[in-house]
Amino acid sequence: MLPQHLKQIRVLMLNEKENLERTLFRLEQGFELQFRLGPSLQGRRVLVHTNYPLEGQPFRRDVFRVLAWNYPSGREDDSDKYCSLDLKIAGSYQYYFGYIGIERSGGGYIVVDPVLRVGADDHVLPLDCVTIQTYLSKCLGHLDDWCDRLRVAKETGYNMIHFTPLQTLGESRSCYSLADQLTFNPEFSAEGQSYGWEDVGALVESFRTEWNMICITDVVYNHTASNSVWIQEHPECGYNLMNSPHLRPAWVLDRALWHLTTRTAEGRYKERGLPADITEDKHLQAIRSVILEDIFPQIKLWEFFQVDVDKAVLQFEALLQKGAQADHSKTEGVKGLKIIPDPEYKRYGNTVDMDSALETFVPRSSSTPHVDECCDLLRQRLTQLNEEQFRVVQQHHEQAINCILGNVVYERLAAHGPKLGPVTKKDPLVTRYFTFPYGDMTLEEEMLLLDKPEKSCHFLAHNGWVMGDDPLRNFAEPGSNVYLRRELVCWGDSVKLRYGKSPEDCPYLWEHMKKYTEITATHFHGVRLDNCHSTPLHVAEYMLDAARAVRPNLYVIAELFTGSELIDNVFVNRLGISSLVREAMSAGDSHEEGRLVYRYGGEPVGAFVQPSLRPLMPTIAHAMFLDVTHDNECPIQLRSALDSLPSSAIVSMACCASGSTRGYDELVPHQISVVKEERFYPKWNPSASPSSLGEVGPHTGIVAGKLALNKLHQELAAQGFIQVYVDQVDADIVAITRHCPSTHQSVVTVCRTAFHDPKTHHYDPNVPPMFIPGKIEEVVLEARTVERKAESYVKDGKFINGLPQYTVEIKEHISLEESTVVKQAAVMSKDRSEFVQEITFEKLTPGSVIAFRVSLDPKAQQVVGVLRYYLSQFSPKYRRGSTADDSPPEVLQKPLSQLMSKLSLADMNVLLFRCEAEEQEDGGGCYGIPGWESLKYAGLQGLVSVMANIRPNNDLGHPVCANLRQGDWLLDFTSNRLVSKEGPLAQVGEWLAAMFKYLKHIPRYLIPCYFDAILVSTYTTALDATYKLMSSFVQNGSSFVRHLALGSVQMCSVGRLPSLPPLSDKLEGVPYRLSPISGEKEQCCVSLAAGLPHFSAGIFRCWGRDTFIALRGLMLLTGRHLEARNIILAFAGTLRHGLIPNLLGEGRSARFNCRDAVWWWLQCIQDYANHVPQGHEILRCPVSRMYPTDDSQPLPPGQVEQPLYDVIQEVLQRHLEGISFRERDAGPKIDMNMRDEGFNVETKVDPKTGFVSGGNRFNCGTWMDKMGESDKARNKGMPATPRDGSAVEIVGLSKSAVRWVVELHSKGLFPYDGVKIQNNGTESFVSYAQWNQQIQASFETHFWVSGDPHDPNEKHPELVHKRGIYKDSHGASSPWCDYQLRPNFTIAMVVAPELFTVEHAWTALEMAENKLLGPLGMKTLDPDDMVYCGVYDNSLDNDNYNLAKGFNYHQGPEWLWPVGYFLRAKLYFAKKKEDESFYSRSVTLVKNVLSRHYTHLERSPWKGLPELTNENGQYCPFSCETQAWSLATVLEVLYDL
Repeated sequence: MLPQHLKQIRVLMLNEKENLERTLFRLEQGFELQFRLGPSLQGRRVLVHTNYPLEGQPFRRDVFRVLAWNYPSGREDDSDKYCSLDLKIAGSYQYYFGYIGIERSGGGYIVVDPVLRVGADDHVLPLDCVTIQTYLSKCLGHLDDWCDRLRVAKETGYNMIHFTPLQTLGESRSCYSLADQLTFNPEFSAEGQSYGWEDVGALVESFRTEWNMICITDVVYNHTASNSVWIQEHPECGYNLMNSPHLRPAWVLDRALWHLTTRTAEGRYKERGLPADITEDKHLQAIRSVILEDIFPQIKLWEFFQVDVDKAVLQFEALLQKGAQADHSKTEGVKGLKIIPDPEYKRYGNTVDMDSALETFVPRSSSTPHVDECCDLLRQRLTQLNEEQFRVVQQHHEQAINCILGNVVYERLAAHGPKLGPVTKKDPLVTRYFTFPYGDMTLEEEMLLLDKPEKSCHFLAHNGWVMGDDPLRNFAEPGSNVYLRRELVCWGDSVKLRYGKSPEDCPYLWEHMKKYTEITATHFHGVRLDNCHSTPLHVAEYMLDAARAVRPNLYVIAELFTGSELIDNVFVNRLGISSLVREAMSAGDSHEEGRLVYRYGGEPVGAFVQPSLRPLMPTIAHAMFLDVTHDNECPIQLRSALDSLPSSAIVSMACCASGSTRGYDELVPHQISVVKEERFYPKWNPSASPSSLGEVGPHTGIVAGKLALNKLHQELAAQGFIQVYVDQVDADIVAITRHCPSTHQSVVTVCRTAFHDPKTHHYDPNVPPMFIPGKIEEVVLEARTVERKAESYVKDGKFINGLPQYTVEIKEHISLEESTVVKQAAVMSKDRSEFVQEITFEKLTPGSVIAFRVSLDPKAQQVVGVLRYYLSQFSPKYRRGSTADDSPPEVLQKPLSQLMSKLSLADMNVLLFRCEAEEQEDGGGCYGIPGWESLKYAGLQGLVSVMANIRPNNDLGHPVCANLRQGDWLLDFTSNRLVSKEGPLAQVGEWLAAMFKYLKHIPRYLIPCYFDAILVSTYTTALDATYKLMSSFVQNGSSFVRHLALGSVQMCSVGRLPSLPPLSDKLEGVPYRLSPISGEKEQCCVSLAAGLPHFSAGIFRCWGRDTFIALRGLMLLTGRHLEARNIILAFAGTLRHGLIPNLLGEGRSARFNCRDAVWWWLQCIQDYANHVPQGHEILRCPVSRMYPTDDSQPLPPGQVEQPLYDVIQEVLQRHLEGISFRERDAGPKIDMNMRDEGFNVETKVDPKTGFVSGGNRFNCGTWMDKMGESDKARNKGMPATPRDGSAVEIVGLSKSAVRWVVELHSKGLFPYDGVKIQNNGTESFVSYAQWNQQIQASFETHFWVSGDPHDPNEKHPELVHKRGIYKDSHGASSPWCDYQLRPNFTIAMVVAPELFTVEHAWTALEMAENKLLGPLGMKTLDPDDMVYCGVYDNSLDNDNYNLAKGFNYHQGPEWLWPVGYFLRAKLYFAKKKEDESFYSRSVTLVKNVLSRHYTHLERSPWKGLPELTNENGQYCPFSCETQAWSLATVLEVLYDL
């Protein structure tokens, strides 16, 4: 089974310092959200906090709790652990995370959608099903009439009503200016009745249960009507001149402009060119001159920002005369005059900070002339500062005049404006910014009120909006000059409310508005946040928390005008907004309108099936897409009446909530004003005539068309038509497809818009034909807006009426033949799997719509059903739309897991991996995508790696998807390469071929999605089967452990030619096959590739050193014991000169030119014996010797055999005797670069120290084996790192081996306790115990570089440049090489930790961490070394000796495999430290380092870890993309953890 549950789980990866407050994450109730640690946080003790409440607890925004971590593998593994939330409550929730020392390292919000329920059975109304209609409540009349008026919404197919506020309105009669937030508007009660909130609540509930209709209403938090009684009783609830004295200058200007209005209205400025009736541009110039010449000089606003110079100088003079000095604790000795702004904003109220004055102007003495001199300097500076303030205020003046004139132009001159006519007190020159609840008086008298608190507290600032302002800033607070600069587009009927920071700042207001909110939430299912972008966020948060306490599934909508999606997200996140109102009227043409449909929801047609457990992706806010909103201009005025229907159809086809405003469907040709409209909406009457004024019926306007569209919208959302395709057919025609991914039904709606009136604009009568893939089942609807004979429109005085001369011709659910819009439909076959219908139109006139229901052709529909049937064995999500196969092929009758269970791990290598070179050996290759690139593997992983990037983004335009749509090549390649194999692999290939046979018969656009479904199902089933064949460490391990363990499958394979020499036929468990070349029986043991792609096939596949560094991690820890044994014994058979080969070359072409491989081999035998149950039995296994003597020719298997313990004894014997030989075929035939001396191989045991030593400066016998290749740089034939003498890791490995044989001998498992050696004709015996002791005694003395300049053990103090390290070698021919800091000593620490003292080891490890540890690998040389270079470029050939032809391969580039040894050493010695904190800190380091490997592994298309990186973890193009020992040593660290 696939690890996919029906439960939807989303994973949010936490990364250090990642603040996602402006990123929107939307989730549904019933989802689980998991928080996991990204690489930057792994290893830290991270705490995740959230204010999502515990079950049964109330939500409190400021109460956070810590989430507990879950450990799926049972171990504390940071790569897999997660904490989670089961989301059951709607709303906005915050999370943040941190660790010791940093409480908040990052955080963000999640928004959980509400669940809306309707009907007597409480069934769910999905948000995408919503079709909303807005009503201006004051136009509904008495409550008794509401049912008849609102029935229009029901009969037109809407399922949600939005009421503007139902409270008592203010004197302006604006729907949004409320006089009393707590009372139900008494206008809704007829004489003798008194309806209240309970009555309207009962009506709303009846709509929900009987009409299946949800009701929402507005909440207005930003302002209240100027005539609200409570604001007069509680003026502290607004911005008045007492609590907001910074508004005093603006108030003065406002009063002066009011007096300008009265004088202009009285004609007092007529002689200056300013009449009461402003009709020309020259009148604007007159206004400007009057304000500049009369008003500004009179009110002197700059005085509010200036200092009284005389007063300040007198005060300063008095201080100087007293001998006063500056308080240095305040000035800190810094000169510079500071002005203190007056918090009360009185004229000349600003004062001087006298300490700054005393610090800045210091008299030379206390004499009067010197004091006077200072006072003069202060006076000059203050005068200068006052002039600066004057200039600032002049800039405010200039902006204020511009804004005033802009306002006048709009209100009185502009064609699109209200044309208010002459200036009067009722229609003033500019809207007043402040209330003035007193009678007429002169400006001078009004100015006296400024200093009367009991009066000035009632001068309240009006609300409004500011063009282009920051919506997160409150424009009425101090620091804003909006009122002074007249930048506010003011609502003169409403007072802006002043909440402060919390309820304590204005208790009455918060309590009043909370009650208002609770009343609303009690009786309505949702709210629209009016003027949301100007509502203080903390206020809206508080109110919505109160609302959700009353109604947890509160539906919250808002219209935001922030101009930025990121700022929109701040509002959506903080407030938990369910849907943002979007408007089709914002589109300038049909192309843009279609783009909005695509933008606001749905996935592309043919999208991939996403796993139920997947990353949480950022999203845009859920849209409520309206054809027009109630406070915007009427589309008929801006477009044409004929466009109403097609634009509605475009909106209805969007995969989100949709809706409209009452009046749109009735073709009301003007905006229904929220302020001025007082007429009533007509009532519903099914038999109403089209020209009826007080009634609406099916024939009114586009009502019939809208009903059909609303039904279609709801059906598409309810039935899972979640895929969307928008086709701009021509300039006016938009075709929108909604597709259901489980049934593969589509609805294609073709809309011909009419943005221009056809009477004045030419529309082409020739409509291009359309090509619709599949079989057209029916015409769901066809509708045309047509003119009919009727009298011209006259605006009725009592009812809101629409254009009588238009109606809709509509037919629903008809066959193609019955259509009058379609001329003909011809069926064409694109290929064997796709039928296309060509549609030619006859009457697709501007203003028409036609919707087709399309299914796949019957054959394809059946095939898709069968495919889904077979896929449902992997996930229940395929059950919908599935149909059983009547005659299933035999191979499909068994579950795939049953077929997979028969595969071996070697088979899995073929199924999943195999790079280009491996496939070429079998005569194949990896699949290449024309015009793109080849896949990394021929096996499934090659595709899975690519699809992992394509799938989450639904990147259907990717070349791989294009290739799948264009032909069957990739399908055939995937199955055929397996069918050509034998046995169980062929069966899996046949299973795929049978599935692909169905796949080839479905429409091409669906092939990528179903191919991916088959691929994912096969791949995950294969992984499950793979892990079952591995050790419990892997089976119970984390994802990281499993990813690394897959490296074993990646690297271990059986090629066309056997890579290993034959084993003894006496051994059990050796696999055999018939040779694909000779047809004869041969052994087919897996071999271990060194790395891909460079070391994967042929002679360069198997290397002794690489094999045995990787064998423990990739084979022993993963449970591949038998295969590991075979590899150990195969290499044992090739022993020659006491060494095992470096390059194996199948044994026959082996090179015995390395000193370390034999010691790695011995280490692996020891690991095998210790790790595998009864592992010591390997010592008695027969080894078939290919070279029983140094000079023998390769012998056939079985001719000379001996037990493994004898081969081990030979190795130790030969080293103690000393090994010296010249490589066979020395010269260019085996190495084109090596100098003659380099072919001489020597290695021995130093009798003084017991150290294995050898090599010379012309060869390189350890893993750092780069041989110079450049003639130009003259490094050809010179090793970059000869490491001759005793290399530290070889000393460690040999110590480990000798210690082990001593232990074996003591247990009777190894027959030898030492060796006899000949020396100058005399025989002596060297016991292994003695050798073991000798190395132990010599190591610290010869390898530790102390910090002591007088250390008697230090033979070359002049070469020491790093202290507190272990040497890289001892006795090198170039002594300075011994002292280079490299990572090799950590290997010795792991295999022979007894050689090291704990304190020295720790010091050296700290040095390595600071100097060598990179993001993924270890620097191979100290960056302070003069020859360090961290960038490896093997193609560079210049004259630089140290770099040419990649000479610096091991002189700085960061190799991965030593990191494993460094981390294991760190863990080992941390445990030895007495202080336990060392170990916990080391675990943190290890997890943090490994997290980067995990990230690389997950993202790598090779699913591996590279051989090396360039400095600081940069990608190296010359590295193997995945290397056996890199994977193995990291896996060993996890095993140690």
